[in-house]
Order: sequence, then C-alpha cells, then structure tokens
Amino acid sequence: MQLTLLKAKIHMATLTGTELFYTGSICIDQNLLDAAGILEGEQVHVVNANNGERLVTYAISGKRGSGIIELNGPAARLGMIGDKVVIITYAQMDEAEAKSRKPKIVHVTDKNKLRKK
Repeated sequence: MQLTLLKAKIHMATLTGTELFYTGSICIDQNLLDAAGILEGEQVHVVNANNGERLVTYAISGKRGSGIIELNGPAARLGMIGDKVVIITYAQMDEAEAKSRKPKIVHVTDKNKLRKK
C-alpha cells in the first residue's frame, strides 16, 4: 500500500507578484526550491493564508536569491502582492518509509530569504 505524506513545505512566504498573461504555475526563488527539495515542474499545492484560496499547480525556478514568489496564469487571480502563502508538496511512499521520513519545512523571512535556525 502507498501512502501520501507531506514531502516539503515553504511556510508563510510572501507573494511578490502575479502575472495573469502567463501560461501558468508558480515561480519560486531557486534557493527556496533547493532548501525544500522541490524540483522544477513538480506539483505543488499553494494555500493563501490571507484569503483561504487553494490551488494545485507546478513549480518553476525563479532567479536565485531574488525572493520571488509569483502566481502566474489564472492562479494570479487567487492572490495579491503581500499575501502570505504556504507551498506544499506531497510524496507517495510505503508504510515503512513513511514511518522514518521527515518532511523538509522551510521557514522564510518577510523578504522570502531563508530564516536562520
């Protein structure tokens, strides 16, 4: 049996932009993708803490160190610059792996820089 569990989360990032006339997705600073172990093209769930909107899309790489978190395409209608979002990925695994797996939780500053532990 395969279980679906939290793989990684970028917690309370600040939305820096929206681009309605783009083919879709969410653009995320490559430093944040690396820290969370999220691959370009990987499915992500985005939860907007300001308005409760939820969406499923895929991650695209943004300029490293830029702090960019940008909703693109129709998803741009689901958030405004300054909104706080949680970006979540899940993975399927068997029960034995699930018992020992720890998700990567990435906390960021208001400027979407990695928060020091």
